[in-house]
Amino acid sequence: MVRIGGGTFLMGSDEFYPDERPVHERTVASFRIDRFEVTNEQFARFVDETAYVTVAERDLDPGEFPGADPAELVPGSLVFTPTGGPVDLRDWRAWWRWQPGASWRRPFGPGSSIDDRLRHPVVHVAFEDASAYADWAGLRLPTEAEHEFAARGGADGERFAWGSEPYPGGVPQANSWLGRFPYDNRGVGGTAAVGSYPANGYGLHDMIGNVWEWTSDAYAPRHVLPSDRPVDPEDRQDLLAHASAEDGVAAPARRVLKGGSFLCSPDYCLRFRPAARSPQTEDTGMSHIGFRCAADA
Repeated sequence: MVRIGGGTFLMGSDEFYPDERPVHERTVASFRIDRFEVTNEQFARFVDETAYVTVAERDLDPGEFPGADPAELVPGSLVFTPTGGPVDLRDWRAWWRWQPGASWRRPFGPGSSIDDRLRHPVVHVAFEDASAYADWAGLRLPTEAEHEFAARGGADGERFAWGSEPYPGGVPQANSWLGRFPYDNRGVGGTAAVGSYPANGYGLHDMIGNVWEWTSDAYAPRHVLPSDRPVDPEDRQDLLAHASAEDGVAAPARRVLKGGSFLCSPDYCLRFRPAARSPQTEDTGMSHIGFRCAADA
């Protein structure tokens, strides 16, 4: 892990997506954070020692899916699948498929394995799975503010962790989508082994790109400012739920993902930036979602 000295920084962005607003000063205390994303090798050690079963590997309860064919209610996860050509980028279902049998052990479904991907970030992990690993390791998930502060690497106010341009000198600084999304990729096209790209100013790798990372924060479609945060935890949940009601989904069921992934592309998802954020339901794992751990300093 790397120790990050606390400080005050400008969190958020007014340039891109509405949920990154408003830009505001945020102060974080000193903390420690993993240098790399949690890998398949590390997660396998956790499972071996605890016999933990991830959400994607568990049987589905027919009672939670009224009207569904019971034969189709089998464990699985969502797997990214490139299309054969241009598609309507407003419909994510064009490049995501539900794959029975897909899990962290079999990232592409039956017949696949992690044997040659031990240094790749673990994927298909839900919030519960990431939290269970962190508990086992005596750690925790980072807050959204900690993740953004760490991802900036000391470059406060820059669009990207490395400056103002997405590809300085034409050289990718993170594992993101290169080419026309979601059919023409001239980059990796999937996860890369951790540490494959340059570290940021704090010596952290893949804080941007590769896989989205879980944080401990509940999602609201705007930044909940420190001045908005009531002392009473129940009041705080009411605030988050009210803010999220504008977006049509209850906030407590969603957490903030940070960092972007190998699917981020300027023509579709310009979210491989420190300020970028994305909501994800707690019970969902996908082939581009992983995590890293943090701890108090």
